[in-house]
Amino acid sequence: MTVGVRHDDLRRQNRAMVIAAVRRAGQPSRTEIAAATALSNSTISTISASLIEEGILAEVRGGESAALKRGRPQVALGLNPGAAAVVAVVLSLNALSATLIDYAGREIAQDVSRPSTLTLSRAELVEAVAAAVRRVLARAEAGAGPVLRMALGIQGITDSGARRLLWSPITPHSDVAFADALEAEFGVPATVENDCNMIAVALKGRAPQRYRDNFVAVLLSNGIGMGLVLRGGLFSGSHSSGGEFGHMIHIPDGALCRCGRRGCIEAYAGNYAILRHARGESEDAPPAADIDDATMLELAAAARARPGREREAFERAGEALGFGLGSLFALIDPAPVVFVGSGTAAFDVIEPSLRAAVSRTAGGQRSAALAVDVEHDETPLIREGCARQALAFVDQEIFAPGVPASAAAEEPAGKGQASRIA
Repeated sequence: MTVGVRHDDLRRQNRAMVIAAVRRAGQPSRTEIAAATALSNSTISTISASLIEEGILAEVRGGESAALKRGRPQVALGLNPGAAAVVAVVLSLNALSATLIDYAGREIAQDVSRPSTLTLSRAELVEAVAAAVRRVLARAEAGAGPVLRMALGIQGITDSGARRLLWSPITPHSDVAFADALEAEFGVPATVENDCNMIAVALKGRAPQRYRDNFVAVLLSNGIGMGLVLRGGLFSGSHSSGGEFGHMIHIPDGALCRCGRRGCIEAYAGNYAILRHARGESEDAPPAADIDDATMLELAAAARARPGREREAFERAGEALGFGLGSLFALIDPAPVVFVGSGTAAFDVIEPSLRAAVSRTAGGQRSAALAVDVEHDETPLIREGCARQALAFVDQEIFAPGVPASAAAEEPAGKGQASRIA
């Protein structure tokens, strides 16, 4: 049976394609948008005219596209920065930032604070996040667009519906309903995302040709996390954010992990595990909550300089990571891996044992050709991933259906509605 496509659905799909093409290219001409979307020139003209009238796109004369061409310059199209705004919040151990971002993806204002996440009550933790959002909104420039989406990237396990923090090593509290709290106060749709998933989203957006179909982002820090992209889509579980690579079992009943279980990959590869072994402490010793970068750099320098417990600690970390990745590759086939975070400062010490371990697994048959990249700072990637997720929601769920920015902002405040910056 042939199923027809409703006109409204086709219109929404085409508008979404045009907006996505402009977001990817920056300032393309209408001809370039037609080539990227396979839509006709007349369709592009009609859609772009509507998007300009609604204040979503704007004509840019002498833009990036036109500047590279000879002859009569074409008029480029760009995203209108004032069409909307989103808020990206990043919460990790004793660190919190809120960033206001315009519709073109540029940062407008930022607030950074250092709450004691391990000692705050549940209500105080939620209030700390809300207060950061209030402060960053208060710093907005005049003429900033309406806030239409908020995204909170957090260290820990989130639910698959992107509403709650289920568990995290940064707080003793579980099942924290951050999205409900933010929506109740600000009247803006909110989402709660795993930090490693947001790292993967950012990497895919930055280098879509390299990180396109399948790749793995592994966070090396005091904890070990993973963001996994399969067939071009971010993997998440049916109940949680998925990808809890650090808590896969490396050695049953082995070293004590921050999660309370034993033998996790993190219990051998996290910063606290490396420090614990380098100092000759028992595997039953309670994991350190936080370790400064200088300490880890000193351990790495000692490991490079001479054989000893420091080198052995990093080699054990590489082995745990390698066996874990090899097991993963036995399921999904080898894929490019990006190691992210402060732990990458010692990646040269970790990599040999990591590759050796991968090669000993069923998934390591082609380990010699395994593509590996390193990104040292995870926080900007988490922020960028949150921003990309939030802007994609605005593109696809608000502007593609044809809701003008002004109409979205004028709806009464309430759950899921927009809020204009004061």
